[in-house]
Amino acid sequence: MRDRENRLVEDLRKLSNLDSFADRTFDSFDASVPGTDDAYEAAVKYARNPHGWLFLHGNCGTGKTHLAVATAFYAMERQKMSVLFAVVPDLLDHLRATFDPANGVAYDERFTTVRNAQLLILDDLGTENTTPWAREKLYQIFNHRYNENLPTVVTSNQDFKRIEERVLSRILDTRLTTYVHIDAPDYRRRPARRPEYGSGR
Repeated sequence: MRDRENRLVEDLRKLSNLDSFADRTFDSFDASVPGTDDAYEAAVKYARNPHGWLFLHGNCGTGKTHLAVATAFYAMERQKMSVLFAVVPDLLDHLRATFDPANGVAYDERFTTVRNAQLLILDDLGTENTTPWAREKLYQIFNHRYNENLPTVVTSNQDFKRIEERVLSRILDTRLTTYVHIDAPDYRRRPARRPEYGSGR
């Protein structure tokens, strides 16, 4: 049983592909930027006690992914949870690919793994190609986690009209979800910081 759990944790870690985000921790997040403090506090609070859902919503470049990744690392390292982090369009592409028997991973098995991840973090909801298949798969994931009250973090920069109505209804259920809108400038367009010579850092 323990071996199976360890394999599941490792499988989710590989699928999450978080190596390229190793620097995105709570310590490296700049919560001094106006408009980000509420989201930072909500993410830290959620990571310390991952119950219900957390929905981070706002324009591009406001730190949503950074906070989502930081939550994933905290939950894995401090809470010892099995975590799946996925960008929604990439996750759907991956699920489509598992229809090919040559990949060696049965679709049903992988879909069950996604739906039942101890903590599921879905980044960039609403940017996926809205085919009937994609809408149905996302609905099945969200509906299952909603009914089972499984810890889930969602980020989106999209207008609510871009999110499937059945999914949005569940995400915005105030009995389950902490919703935070981030009204902050795009960090990619902020002036670069100058080195603080003589500061000892």
